[in-house]
Amino acid sequence: MSKDLVGSLAWGVGIVMLALGLTYARRQGLVEPDTVTRIVIGATGLMVAWFGNMMPKRFVPSAAARRVHRLGGWSLVVSGLVYAAAFAFAPIQLAVLIGCGAVLAGMAITIGYCLGLRAKAETA
Repeated sequence: MSKDLVGSLAWGVGIVMLALGLTYARRQGLVEPDTVTRIVIGATGLMVAWFGNMMPKRFVPSAAARRVHRLGGWSLVVSGLVYAAAFAFAPIQLAVLIGCGAVLAGMAITIGYCLGLRAKAETA
């Protein structure tokens, strides 16, 4: 099994186990429902940041693809950390707006950069 697949599966299983454990703790009265939501969704933001950190480390033969991987990686790391921080500190309604806005902005930056590189390559 590849190293990337193992890491991805570990994140998936880890978040499911975290959610199940926190649900059990909530049912026992040890944790508030709001705290469960914040922790699980915050872990999802950290997972996005982890994937962003891994992105530039993948080998691609094209120089343009390496540039896209670097920028896409940075935008995912930053947007994932903003997403996690929003759910850690902001009220839930505001955290949804900030977190989702950060992830959408990261995606838009990456897509815009790809389109810019494509247009530059077509004119050259």
